[in-house]
Amino acid sequence: MAPPSGLSFIVRRRQPEMVAPAKATPHEVKNLSDIDDQGSLRSQIPVIQFYRNNPSMRGRDPVEVIRKALAETLVFYYPFAGRLREGPNQKLMVDCNGDGVVFIEADADVTLEEFGDLHPPFPGLEELLYDVPGTSDILDTPLLLIQATRLKCGGFIFALRLNHTMSDAAGVVQFMRALGEIARGARRPLTPPVWRRELLTARDPPRVTCMHGEYGDVSNTEEMVTIAFNAMDMVHHSFFFGPNEIASIRNQIPYHLRQSSNFEIITAFLWRCRTIALQPNDDDKVRIICVVNARAKFNPPLPEGYYGNAFAFPMAVTTAGKLRRSPLGYALELVKKVKGIVTDEYMHSLADFMVINGRPLSPFNEWGTYSVSDVTRAGFHGVDFGWGKAVYGGPARVVKTASFYIPFKNDKGQEGLVVPLCLPGEAMERFVTELDTMLKTRLITSSL
Repeated sequence: MAPPSGLSFIVRRRQPEMVAPAKATPHEVKNLSDIDDQGSLRSQIPVIQFYRNNPSMRGRDPVEVIRKALAETLVFYYPFAGRLREGPNQKLMVDCNGDGVVFIEADADVTLEEFGDLHPPFPGLEELLYDVPGTSDILDTPLLLIQATRLKCGGFIFALRLNHTMSDAAGVVQFMRALGEIARGARRPLTPPVWRRELLTARDPPRVTCMHGEYGDVSNTEEMVTIAFNAMDMVHHSFFFGPNEIASIRNQIPYHLRQSSNFEIITAFLWRCRTIALQPNDDDKVRIICVVNARAKFNPPLPEGYYGNAFAFPMAVTTAGKLRRSPLGYALELVKKVKGIVTDEYMHSLADFMVINGRPLSPFNEWGTYSVSDVTRAGFHGVDFGWGKAVYGGPARVVKTASFYIPFKNDKGQEGLVVPLCLPGEAMERFVTELDTMLKTRLITSSL
């Protein structure tokens, strides 16, 4: 069943506390890489994990287990216990001072089952991951905030907020996995953390050898989608794509493109449907950004255990009119092309570009830009604190102009992925109509 839109519950939180490393750690300053400290990553990202009651853990308190393991894990991941400082030319560095991370103990008068299907958007998220006043700035504030909330059924929720400049999805999962290993009795993480941020630092001298149009100044050179929407009219829905839906989309593309990945065909499909729903002018530029994990692109490979940001935002651009009128194969070819441009050289060129151009922002918040990120292989659901794998693990929030692809099993037992989406109310109605028309089946799984 879908989570009821009217679900409400009370969360009783203890006073937030600081958890420092359990042992003395090096006091030093560590530079972030020039991929880490780019402007687009200077934000906080929320993650949430739901866990069932486990009778074999009777008598053990998940909050106490996690709190103790957190202090021990920070001995190995001690930069997370520090604070960010900014040096000349906006260069970010970590003051590894051991001040610690924020930890919140809480109890909620709700059961896991009352949440229904577990995927964004989540009711009561602001209570399950409390934004402690004064902790959300990028500089001089804790780099991690963790809330562990007991549920009245014996399950619990682990929610985490991360300063994105420190890690990407793979990096934060590595940290959470280490936390789980130590919570289950390990003396140290099975994969030792590796800092080595100099591997993605700009070359000397920096030299830009690739195109990085996703950071270009679009305001003066191209028409953007200029649509005024009431901020209060935003609607959040999640859509399920299982074997039937994916096969239906695949049948609508040219034969020579049908071997494309699920990610590629779903991205092309959603981009086109979303553009139709927003109704931009034919000449307006529309963009698709594919978040590409570049760890496998490096030669030699990044060391196992590297937990910094190692991904790129390559972007394809076309006009709204051409995207709407062209067959789905047109959008698919653009998606495939943009995914393929990320290489070892591309990443080094990107680091150089950041230094030369003052760490510019990518246009994520423009309605004409749609960003997609596949977290199906990130491993969130596999994080185990002793109570078993997460029932749901991954992104906690639906983002205005972005979607995450999240592994999901529907009520029929079909495995696929769920895609949260945010649109203005009228645009969401058109989006749903377009999907229903193209797939001849209703895809909505939940809404809040």
